Amino acid sequence: MRININKKIWLIIGIVIFVAALVFLVRIYTQQVQEQEQLRTNLATQQALLRTLTVTENDTQNRLNQAESLLDASRAKFPQSVESIEYGEDFFKTAYGQNLYAMAGGCGVNLTGLTIPPPTDKAVGAVTYSVSSVEVTVSGAIDDIYKFIDAIGTGIDYKLPWSFQRPWSVDVTSVNIGVGGSTTIKLDIYAYKG
Repeated sequence: MRININKKIWLIIGIVIFVAALVFLVRIYTQQVQEQEQLRTNLATQQALLRTLTVTENDTQNRLNQAESLLDASRAKFPQSVESIEYGEDFFKTAYGQNLYAMAGGCGVNLTGLTIPPPTDKAVGAVTYSVSSVEVTVSGAIDDIYKFIDAIGTGIDYKLPWSFQRPWSVDVTSVNIGVGGSTTIKLDIYAYKG
């Protein structure tokens, strides 16, 4: 009988070991399935984040391109040289520190718009001039607008009893009198470059 008990014990031990191994393998398999599910979830989250970041990067790049384009357009509107700033500043200042707005006010008109593109060079014989085509918009009575055009061209400040010589020359190229008293005056300003 001893042999039979030993066989039964060995059989029970074998079954216990087999069940324990089976439980151990099922547990490892379950853990791996859970880890794989967690990895799939993390991967899906990371892929969604990557798509969001890609869209954000493209949007940011588009806004950067638009901002750079706007900056380039804005730079093109401003005078490109210090010389243009110097004579432009002189153009907008008359005797005794009065500016163009004051000159307009002295003539009885309101200055409503001003466009100054970068100057260009123009050679006349051996002399080179810096030329800016300026557009001034004013509103007021017709007589006052004519007085203002004369003041710009001749340098006469109607608040003062005398005129003065400016270091630049103005050529009024066109006057467009609109409906409602608004007038656009186009000027070419010539400054000697030296």
